[in-house]
Amino acid sequence: QVQLVESGGGLVQAGDSLRLSCTASSRTLSNYPMGWFRQTPGKERDFIAGISVSGGFTYYLDSVKGRFTISRDNAKNTVYLQMNSLKPEDTAIYYCAKSRTLNFRLARDFHSWGQGTQVTVSS
Repeated sequence: QVQLVESGGGLVQAGDSLRLSCTASSRTLSNYPMGWFRQTPGKERDFIAGISVSGGFTYYLDSVKGRFTISRDNAKNTVYLQMNSLKPEDTAIYYCAKSRTLNFRLARDFHSWGQGTQVTVSS
């Protein structure tokens, strides 16, 4: 089973940017749609962005559309989440995941979660 590793989180101020990265310790990610999720204590994990195998198609949750950009570099076996204009409500643990199908829009198709990276946005 593939193990995903997220990085790039941190403490920033509102309006700042961060770029999260996700890579795999084994097995290539280039054959799978990938996604980013986030979770705050006591709440369900939200699916916020997905990307197709080629990288040519993406999905975004409305609340992050226009501020976040998911991308991938299959040669580097890495998926990114560029987060701009961060808001305090973006504070969460961010996880990447791999889809078990070719669908990159359905949260239920994703699995193989990483350990997450904490993003904290202060006002």
